[in-house]
Amino acid sequence: MSGFVTGPIGAYFHKRNLRRWEKAAELAEDVNLDALKDLRQKARAVAQRVNTITHIAEMRLTKPAIGSNAMKLPPSTDVAHRAEVWSGPISPVGRAPALNNAKIGAELVVFHDCKNAAVSARQIRNHRPEHLAAFGLQIDVFDFDGSFLSLVLRASDDLVKNLTKSHILRLTLRAESERDLEMSARLNLKNGPNTEQVDKPFSINGDTIVLEFDMAYVPFKEGKAEHIWFDFFFQNPMMNQVVFRDLILSRHKRAEL
Repeated sequence: MSGFVTGPIGAYFHKRNLRRWEKAAELAEDVNLDALKDLRQKARAVAQRVNTITHIAEMRLTKPAIGSNAMKLPPSTDVAHRAEVWSGPISPVGRAPALNNAKIGAELVVFHDCKNAAVSARQIRNHRPEHLAAFGLQIDVFDFDGSFLSLVLRASDDLVKNLTKSHILRLTLRAESERDLEMSARLNLKNGPNTEQVDKPFSINGDTIVLEFDMAYVPFKEGKAEHIWFDFFFQNPMMNQVVFRDLILSRHKRAEL
């Protein structure tokens, strides 16, 4: 079947079809309106299929490749996870507007109290050599009338399984914004009836950002941790575009002194 598309037979039919559509383009100026309507309908049907092939080809041929799991991590890392939004195609690809509690893939949720919901979120394709993740997440904020905007990312079960006081949870992200933007990341660890929280501020600057949460300073019982999630809070997000090119959650052991 691939030979029919790319081999000598495919090349022959491709050239013949090009000549047919070149001839149709020449006739479009002079044919009667009924014939022109029929020609337009056929052209639209062809264009739809061409656009589908072009979209699939762009997705598969653009670097980094879909499915790539390249990561830069400490040597002692025992768990690492790149969330679905950054690793593979999601459906739908976005939300416009992104209402409060809107899900972006299976692991990410948008929260805000904006009445006009002037927020959109969509998955985009990464393409530059320095990008390790195949996809990125673009957040557009317009005339924002709310008091808060946040993204909530659910951590994988492996990150919390067998978690000990000697572990360091590491958040590695790469992001860029149209205007300077201050943010904060909050670690939430559910430990029995309690939820422990640790906040770390950071600035979007286009470079790789690494935030580490040392579990020795988080009050929890080893073997009793149940669930981990991260909140990402935007400070003054109005009229800004933020692109998260990559986001990795990982876990490694603290170096022994």
